[in-house]
Amino acid sequence: MSTRTPRTVPPFAPEDPLGLDDLLDADDLAVRDTVRQWAAERVLPHIAEWYERGELPVLRELTRELGALGALGMSLRGYGCAGASAVQYGLTCLELEAADSGIRSLVSVQGSLAMYAIHRFGSEEQKQRWLPSMAAGETIGCFGLTEPDHGSDPAAMRTHAKRDGGDWVLTGRKMWITNGSVAGVAVVWARTDDGIRGFLVPTDSPGFSAVDIKHKWSLRASVTSELVMDEVRLPADAVLPEAIGLRGPLSCLSHARYGIVWGSMGAARASFEAALDYARTREQFGRPIGGFQLTQAKLADMAVELHKGILLAHHLGRRMDAGTLRPEQVSFGKLNNVREAIEICRTARTVLGANGVSLEYPVMRHATNLESVLTYEGTVEMHQLVLGKALTGLDAFR
Repeated sequence: MSTRTPRTVPPFAPEDPLGLDDLLDADDLAVRDTVRQWAAERVLPHIAEWYERGELPVLRELTRELGALGALGMSLRGYGCAGASAVQYGLTCLELEAADSGIRSLVSVQGSLAMYAIHRFGSEEQKQRWLPSMAAGETIGCFGLTEPDHGSDPAAMRTHAKRDGGDWVLTGRKMWITNGSVAGVAVVWARTDDGIRGFLVPTDSPGFSAVDIKHKWSLRASVTSELVMDEVRLPADAVLPEAIGLRGPLSCLSHARYGIVWGSMGAARASFEAALDYARTREQFGRPIGGFQLTQAKLADMAVELHKGILLAHHLGRRMDAGTLRPEQVSFGKLNNVREAIEICRTARTVLGANGVSLEYPVMRHATNLESVLTYEGTVEMHQLVLGKALTGLDAFR
């Protein structure tokens, strides 16, 4: 007869009610804690002011610091990239978006869109030229796919590139481009006689310009631009050789959406924690509002959806690391987590009452940021149709 030593059940942790930290190894925790500390020191003390002003005045400085942390293109291998796991990249996105969606967007566009496009579809010469300086944060990249009249239907893009001798001549406009006016290189997708192709456009090229988009009420601490290409002449080797058709840009978007699955939970976590802290200290009718049943119901529901979303992100991350993650599963995660994150922010706002609309608390800032996150890289409707097609085998897009 054998005897087993009884295990001590750990106490309930309000910040980790499901014990999800048990899913992380020492390296995962080290990455998470490093990024969390950086965000706490470099972003959180200033983000309300940056958001209110509608600018990110230290963008280049922060980008270099993020490069030093290994956060830029961190799941890519070689060329100065960290070669981290998908889960570690996801944890980084969560911690950055817990500070602000604009900071996570900067990293996502740099690494999961611009750098990933070059790493996945570029020539060896293109990789050597751009990736090391982008990984270090010395060169900023942007990703030009969306157009003023074509967002969810990129196949209808009007930007085009034509051969002229040994060169390409690129003409068109791109809209809502993160990092556009500060980028040193733009990955621009255009129609050609051979199908949709990707081009690496140095932003100092004659005919290229980028104008910042003003009057945003979302992602205010983020640079968002319109790109204009007016007969930009590019050499033959500016084209990404391994990307022909929409497969190229769509695979980049899937990689970036994966980061959003995690990042949106960061915004939700920050809002939930603000509501929980407030409920413990704010008194009404002689006691903290956290002692009332209706407030506890809100907190419980927020905690359930938050940690279900983090658990989903973990599962998708393990599948990505195993090489078994499908684009439909990324759509599943993006659809669920962003939608639930917005609902968590809205519920947290009600717990904070009027204080919830103040920039002294992060809740309204996260809620408004998430309205952009809900739309970019695939709207709710697009991801519903992706899943609908996967479930039924019937294409409802057209």
